[in-house]
Amino acid sequence: MRQKTFSLVAGVFFLLLALAHVLRIAFGASIVIQNTSIPMWVSVIAVVITGYLAYGDCPELR
Repeated sequence: MRQKTFSLVAGVFFLLLALAHVLRIAFGASIVIQNTSIPMWVSVIAVVITGYLAYGDCPELR
């Protein structure tokens, strides 16, 4: 796989992950893993990190 193709695939993956966290925040969905509730602020941080990674990996966004 060429570097540009890999970067595009990784960028789209991170973009979809960021979108999933935005939707979780928008709809107020709760996530429970082994009887531990994941707070909403974790999704806020995840949106920032995955959004940055998507922007950095996707050459078409720059």
